[in-house]
Amino acid sequence: MKDFLKGKSTVLFDLDGTLLPMNLEEFTNTYFALIGKRGEALGYDPKELVNAVWQGTKAMMKNDGSMTNHDRFWQMFSHQLGEKALALEPCFDEFYENEFHKAKAVTRENPLAKRAVEALRQKGITLVLATNPLFPLTGIASRLSWLGLKKEDFSYITTYEASSYCKPDPRYFEEILKAVKKQPEECLMIGNDAEEDLAAQKAGIEVYLVTDCLINSREKDLSQVPKGSFSELLKVLESKI
Repeated sequence: MKDFLKGKSTVLFDLDGTLLPMNLEEFTNTYFALIGKRGEALGYDPKELVNAVWQGTKAMMKNDGSMTNHDRFWQMFSHQLGEKALALEPCFDEFYENEFHKAKAVTRENPLAKRAVEALRQKGITLVLATNPLFPLTGIASRLSWLGLKKEDFSYITTYEASSYCKPDPRYFEEILKAVKKQPEECLMIGNDAEEDLAAQKAGIEVYLVTDCLINSREKDLSQVPKGSFSELLKVLESKI
């Protein structure tokens, strides 16, 4: 395997399906079921609340940079359920700190994730958690904890509070480059989605695809894309320490 770290000072890691193995559809269904129950406890029809969350998510995925994903989500969410729904934000944060952890049951263990992060940190590599910014920091921190990781393990995390674009928009990656003050050629994106993560190439960033939970819904030709299992990737990372 090629030395993917050669000339790289920064590594961008995707979370869902890359560091954290999962079936994305199963995880999404579980997540919506959990948040629906939370909404019902707050007096909302669970189907209506889940639909509002989904509409807000789609709005974030189409965000044009004119506002943060946070503001885009709550704009659409309140449009669906009324202005009173804006008062639910603290309740959502509590949800991500508590009930959301039940979704861990539909993910898989990956002790190699922590080893990879530690190996890169020992090498002095700047680490970015380049997860699609559809969640608040609380929700991302909870998912990291399932891997034995914490937000402080990363120099920068793309959250819905801080981001104004989503994958696969190349501007999402350009926003990261600006935030961490790096040039594209200094960076490596490690992900699992042939659509969302390969979009980093349009921003000039090299990409390595982890194949354990590979997503290639459009059946792209990946023959020329560097890829392999997470364990294969880890061997390279640890051999360079």
